[in-house]
Amino acid sequence: MPVNIPLLDLNDYINGSAEQKKNFSDNIGKAFNDTGFVTIKNHGLSPELIDELYVEVKKIFSLPEDTKRKYEKIELAGQRGYTSKGREKAKDAKVPDLKEFWQIGQFIEGEELSKDDYPDNLLVNELPHFNQVTKEVYKKLEVAGKELLKAIAVYLNLPENYFEQKVWNGNSILRCIHYFPIEDPDAISADTVRAGAHEDINLITLLIGASADGLEVLTRTGEWYPIKAGEQEIVVNVGDMLQRLTNGKLVSTTHRVVNPPRELMKTSRFSVPFFLHPKFDMDLTSLESCVDENHPKQFSDMSAGEYLDERLREIGLKK
Repeated sequence: MPVNIPLLDLNDYINGSAEQKKNFSDNIGKAFNDTGFVTIKNHGLSPELIDELYVEVKKIFSLPEDTKRKYEKIELAGQRGYTSKGREKAKDAKVPDLKEFWQIGQFIEGEELSKDDYPDNLLVNELPHFNQVTKEVYKKLEVAGKELLKAIAVYLNLPENYFEQKVWNGNSILRCIHYFPIEDPDAISADTVRAGAHEDINLITLLIGASADGLEVLTRTGEWYPIKAGEQEIVVNVGDMLQRLTNGKLVSTTHRVVNPPRELMKTSRFSVPFFLHPKFDMDLTSLESCVDENHPKQFSDMSAGEYLDERLREIGLKK
């Protein structure tokens, strides 16, 4: 059954009339009620910047293994720098995902925050332009994400700036992913995939396209449905933190990245999601407006930091 994943224009919310802003807010809320996914255009990233980003992402994963490994700091639980093949798995999965990745964290401005919570980003000495481009992309996606959260707040009948201070200098992550070639398809088990079925941890995720197909979402009827966005659009989905805050009103949809057809298994796939996180102390207790007799409270009370810690342990990045 086809899934309705609408294409929305972020400019309608940022610069539109009162009617356009309301329509955008209503439409994103409805989509996040139904599938948990939308596609967005006019998000602030130029086609040239997106192309530049993917050039640099391909370069970093083409570095020699021993070079990449010097940027892998196990004590950072995959939150900064390089994470090698075989380290991350989906929650409850028996086998790791077929991927390696690089993570860039917050560029703190205007306040002092703990290095334990906000370790320094690892700069790639071999690729200085990678550092510049990823920082620019991080900043632009953070701005777009904050505008999307304003529209979500309005949909939830909250003050438009409800999320603003909670995500300012938040623990957001830009993740550059390489789903590496599967050189011997017969050597992997049937349940070994590029990214096992999972839900994202954060408030919302903004995904900048991908170099190949493979992303699928699990529909309400239990079927897997492929997600395709235009080259210059981003895919946005609800994460677990927003689902907890809204008591399941907004859906953190299960998704995965499947292996390509056999004839394409020896090719790479690259992807760059931005995981928009709040600060660690944000209270994820379900909003009173989202709890009633027909929608009893589903989730225990905890902070964003406590929830992140729990999930990093479940996916194998933290001991």
